[in-house]
Amino acid sequence: MSTPILLQRDCDAIQIPSGQPIRLSAGAEVMITQSLGGSYTVATREGLAKIAGKDADALGLEVVAEPEGAAGAAGELSEDQVWEVLKTCYDPEIPVNIVDLGLVYDCAIEKKPDGATLVQVKMTLTAPGCGMGPAIAAEARGKILALPGADEAQVDLVWDPPWNQGMISEKGRMQLGMV
Repeated sequence: MSTPILLQRDCDAIQIPSGQPIRLSAGAEVMITQSLGGSYTVATREGLAKIAGKDADALGLEVVAEPEGAAGAAGELSEDQVWEVLKTCYDPEIPVNIVDLGLVYDCAIEKKPDGATLVQVKMTLTAPGCGMGPAIAAEARGKILALPGADEAQVDLVWDPPWNQGMISEKGRMQLGMV
């Protein structure tokens, strides 16, 4: 069980599940409920919120370094690299990465005529009305762009086929105690 933490400074967060940006004030009491993929899900008096790793100092923790962009990086980008980085993205309410949760449907790498490498990902959510979709997609896009050789990234939210629990990987099922 987590112990209450007083925020050491104001910080931006994303309200869960609406996905709306909010500002948490210094001195507010929060409890960390999940710390995965370089971000923190915290319980506040108003509900759950997601705090980015760059704002970990507001929680009294070490700041998680933002990965450097891939601009000008040498080497061929592989789909395996993209799938691995997507495994560092988490739904802030579920302690399983988006790949093992079965949310990522497709990943393709395209070399454009100008030589740029475009990564295209199609993903879904556990529920179409989840407001966190754009935030999760933006996090995935940012992590893809940090990969050496990724010049552009497009993460699209799709609804066909609809997600169901049968899409969760064996590893994800074990993490959720479904086995």
